[in-house]
Amino acid sequence: MKPAKPEETQTRVRTSQSTQTATLAEIARQAGVSAPTVSKVLNGRADVAPTTRTRVEELLREYGYRRRRAEATRSPLIDLVFHELESAWAMEVIRGVENVAREEGLSVVLSESAGRLTPGRTWADQVAARRPHGVVLVLSGLDESQRALLTSRSIPFVVMDPAGDPGDDVPSIGATNWQGGLAATRHLVELGHRRIGAISGPSRMMCSRARVDGYRAALETAGLPVDADLIKAGDFHHETGYRLGLELLRRPDRPTAVFAGNDLQALGLYEAARELGLRIPEDLSVVGFDDLPVARWVGPPLTTVRQPLMEMAEAAARLVLDLGRQEGASAATRVELATSLVVRSSTGVPGLPAV
Repeated sequence: MKPAKPEETQTRVRTSQSTQTATLAEIARQAGVSAPTVSKVLNGRADVAPTTRTRVEELLREYGYRRRRAEATRSPLIDLVFHELESAWAMEVIRGVENVAREEGLSVVLSESAGRLTPGRTWADQVAARRPHGVVLVLSGLDESQRALLTSRSIPFVVMDPAGDPGDDVPSIGATNWQGGLAATRHLVELGHRRIGAISGPSRMMCSRARVDGYRAALETAGLPVDADLIKAGDFHHETGYRLGLELLRRPDRPTAVFAGNDLQALGLYEAARELGLRIPEDLSVVGFDDLPVARWVGPPLTTVRQPLMEMAEAAARLVLDLGRQEGASAATRVELATSLVVRSSTGVPGLPAV
């Protein structure tokens, strides 16, 4: 007996009234397309119009269609998607995912969403066509249609350092950002600083808000006022660290210390201080966040909160591969890795050099 053609394959489907048998040809008829088009959607082909794909996907979900296990048909790839692909920060993440991919005999595909919090629809179609072992999204996320498309292809995904709330059903890897902001600011308070500024990342990102919340908590615990004028929202780039640093340091009642949302902003703040003739740490103490390699090389070496970026990336890659091996298992997972304060020479007692 000849094997059934894809469009003739039978599968059990459910409706609100009854359980019945449907062929791909019947699903195609309801979608108003050909059976080969439905087959293309199921096989993740990219040459299907987005509106047609959405219509077919909705019918497949409505009927409870389940594809066969995808393990044998997956490409030996991990898709790694960045909100912005730049700086040494991204390199640490890439190294972490590459470490795991190498162990598993896989390759890594890099994508950038050009500053958008979700990749474009074309990207989702391309991933569906590649059928990787999994997708790791960094400071990014998926909209409902993208999630549905990857789920229907049995392509697991994990969000690393999610920009917003990913939802209870989306696995994610992060760091203890609030604790890091608390530790950084508490260190400055213990040195004797009382006017402490903050330059944050984008307020729409969870990690930025958590770090500033930790900063506020440290001030409030020490009985110090939280001055909203000393908190500046940036975008994690060197240029905004410089620009917002000038705003803070030109104030007549300037802060004697500043907690920067990441190391790049801290380096921008260094530049602003030099331009104004302020010495670090004699006139201004600075704390960063991330502990990128450059933090050790800059002069003076930067006190910063170490975020274990490589370990976070490795954990995200291992989690997405584990989810792929346990197809159908619950993906409701949230993991946070610990941050730690690394004290160097950029912080000291107000008006005195660091010890």
